[in-house]
Amino acid sequence: MCTDETHGTEHGIGRRALLVTGAATALTLTTMSFASAADGSQSTKTLTGTLPPGAPDFVYLPVEVPSGVREIHVAYTYTKATVPAGTQNNALDIGIFDERGTALGGKGFRGWSGGARTEFFVRADDATPGYIPGPVRAGTWHIALGPYTVAPDGLPYSVTVTLTHGPAGETPRPSYPPERARGRGRAWYRGDCHLHSWYSDGRRTPAEIGALARAAGLDFINTSDHNTHSAQAHWADVAGDDLLVMLGEEVTTRNGHVVALGTDPGTFIDWRYRARDNRWAAYAREIRRAGGLVVPAHPHATCIGCGWKFGFGEADAVEVWNGPYTPDDEISLADWDNTLVSYARSRGSGTGKGSWIPAMGNSDAHRDPDRIGGPQTVVLADDLTRDAIQAGIRAGRSYVAESAAVEVSFSATGGKGRVAGIGERLAVAADTPVTVDLEVKGAPGCTLHLVTDQGTLFTSPALPESGTGKVSWRTTPSYAAYVRAEVRHAPAVTGLPGALTAFTNPVFLGA
Repeated sequence: MCTDETHGTEHGIGRRALLVTGAATALTLTTMSFASAADGSQSTKTLTGTLPPGAPDFVYLPVEVPSGVREIHVAYTYTKATVPAGTQNNALDIGIFDERGTALGGKGFRGWSGGARTEFFVRADDATPGYIPGPVRAGTWHIALGPYTVAPDGLPYSVTVTLTHGPAGETPRPSYPPERARGRGRAWYRGDCHLHSWYSDGRRTPAEIGALARAAGLDFINTSDHNTHSAQAHWADVAGDDLLVMLGEEVTTRNGHVVALGTDPGTFIDWRYRARDNRWAAYAREIRRAGGLVVPAHPHATCIGCGWKFGFGEADAVEVWNGPYTPDDEISLADWDNTLVSYARSRGSGTGKGSWIPAMGNSDAHRDPDRIGGPQTVVLADDLTRDAIQAGIRAGRSYVAESAAVEVSFSATGGKGRVAGIGERLAVAADTPVTVDLEVKGAPGCTLHLVTDQGTLFTSPALPESGTGKVSWRTTPSYAAYVRAEVRHAPAVTGLPGALTAFTNPVFLGA
């Protein structure tokens, strides 16, 4: 029971200052100060104000926390405005940093829920999903507000902080899933590496996601909640001999999203920067130092802040197909194909640097009716382990399918019986005849397409009701620097391509 409760209301930006966080300018609000109090009591204060249009990406509310606090609880509201058609309305995200500070890439991060929750708590023995359990130590904490969009008349907000005084509980020791499952040796493994649970803005528990992944015929998944690693300690019971669970994060910046795929347990990647801040390369390296892959997500998505603005120089792969196939996926596919053309031409001219960027596809599933495993990336890996799956993705030994019912076999043969599969190079002379073979199962009514650096050079008739078909096509490396396969549904609109059923990474041709 509360034996001593203090209340206070403070207004807006009574003392406002600009704070340089190392990447961008942020706004600091009036400090909310609390005094020590008796064990079992609660202290509550509220701050209200209005953020103007053009507010910085992040607004920090300092909270002076005394010693002897068991729990910090934060609730907030903001007002939607009446706006003209076509004008963005107010949207405000929230998170928190502890007494270690808000420095970019620092140790102070304690959680983020974006706009998914209106309240949260943090204490030593527990925390709201999206937040990190641990002691509420004395010092200056910071509530982080993220004005995602601000209406022309401003964004009115109210933040209420309640401290519960008393001894802290014991922080649980995290348990993480193993880095291997029972595989089939070198084989094709199916996975979905972009999934959201209730630890960010998803609505499914890890257990529910695991059950749906198994039902979708998946062998592996990767956790990717927005801007927090809080879920990572809650997947051990989901993993099993039949399902590899890799850990990651969807790093959600204001200039695009990137999946950190298969990072070390407990890895947090900061997101508080834009392309103009020139910070992205350092955080891409941080993902790799933590053992992860850098995968820009839905690069041409049309939601605010979703389009990828950082370039692909740091990418290990790119998510070309995200969820149900839509026009922005078609644009991503064409854009990715242009990177293959550029790589092939620069390599042919002797000026090429680096390597090509493989493609993958994921569901980005958040809640019903989002379908986990739709689409899924099918990877040729030496075993069902984190390292082996990552190696297959990085090498492009993979194809993307809309479901486990779709199977694709694709290869090129030439020279003295040389064979190259998906993601490989058939190293033969420029004038060597090459035979490209494509076999597809589980795609009734679909057409098969062979795409090269010259464009689509072969299209089959529609497959029969059985969904099974084979095609062979002959070319030379001088005519086609690479070949990749697409399987498409019938067009929904005359003159436009049908939605993808599957597509492969390329087979490169030529020495």
